[in-house]
Amino acid sequence: MLKLILNKKYNPLFESKARYFIITGGRGSGKSFAATVFLTLLTMTKGIRILFTRFTMTSAHLSIIPEFLEKIGLLGFEDVFSINKAEVLNQSNNSDILFRGIRTSAGNQTASLKSLQGISCWVLDEAEELIDEDIFDTIDLSIREKDVQNRIILILNPVTKEHWIYNRFFQDKGVEAGFNGFKDNVCYIHSTYLDNKENLSQSFLERIKTIKHTNFKKYTHKIMGGWLDKAEGVVFDNWSIGEFNPDNLQTSCGMDFGFSIDPDSLTEVAIDKKHNKIYLKEHIYKNGLKSHELAKIVLDKVDNMLIIADSSEPRLIADLKHLGVNIKPVKKGTIESGITRMQDYHLVVTPESTNIAKELNNYAYQDKGSKLYVDNYNHAIDGVRYNVIYHLDNPNAGKYFVQ
Repeated sequence: MLKLILNKKYNPLFESKARYFIITGGRGSGKSFAATVFLTLLTMTKGIRILFTRFTMTSAHLSIIPEFLEKIGLLGFEDVFSINKAEVLNQSNNSDILFRGIRTSAGNQTASLKSLQGISCWVLDEAEELIDEDIFDTIDLSIREKDVQNRIILILNPVTKEHWIYNRFFQDKGVEAGFNGFKDNVCYIHSTYLDNKENLSQSFLERIKTIKHTNFKKYTHKIMGGWLDKAEGVVFDNWSIGEFNPDNLQTSCGMDFGFSIDPDSLTEVAIDKKHNKIYLKEHIYKNGLKSHELAKIVLDKVDNMLIIADSSEPRLIADLKHLGVNIKPVKKGTIESGITRMQDYHLVVTPESTNIAKELNNYAYQDKGSKLYVDNYNHAIDGVRYNVIYHLDNPNAGKYFVQ
């Protein structure tokens, strides 16, 4: 039955004795389907405990566990498993799958995750979201069960080639992107929609055909699962991961407003003119917040810290002020002027600021040599831009409390 469900490219999940499994692919490749089938079947072995993680996971029972319920039904195992909000348990042998986020509202959970007992298989889904390699190493070194195969499974959509996963598992090992096979205790599995066409709708395939002919770069990256070159059209290459504000500089925040489609973003900013650095720490990156909800989160996160926001939203700024938020509008000028100021500094992004890092990896010029920007991956960046413009235009404004 399994061979009817899974493409043969995924056979190594069942056959390989590797410790590391790197599963890459583009949209419609079937990698998530294959992984959940494999993990469900793995629990049929007694004594297996699987830790399934994403960098952020707020509602596993709404997002991930339904995928496992589907596979359990397809495999005819409904009577074998019990399920709650954070665990899938095989009642016949007590093997289980635990669902956890590496970062939660309570902070970084790495210490508690590495202390979980009996884990022989760690799955990092959406692995591209984890930008701190030290977190990976910490959990990796905690997977050391005796007398059972230890597995570390990374499932990801490739991003840019500066990502530590590319450097560690591809570049440093001399492995080409798209490789299927085994090298140095690593099993590589790469698939695309071409391996999964029988399970895709005709409208989806037609959409892919359109993308291929109109935006080949997007087709290569998003559809075929190719890694992007670091510098190709990216606006910011002047950034790195690091500690926030080690010199205890004065801090404030930058905010960009969204709502239904675009997220509200709040980023804490510290500008070090002496060393030419700007430190960035993500606090909010969330869709659909009403004014009172946004104000409550802001006050919980940063209390009375000054927030610089877009002057084109005076009514929303007035609402937030009324709710106790210390917020001030800025005349933002041209996008290019703000971007140029940010490019004059080295940006230091905290490891937890995954959405900022994602934006910096993807915010791009429309064309090579152009000063026009693609209006995407720029929500946190816009908030930072407002803050930087305000402070560099007001170098002697002091501690900035809004009257």
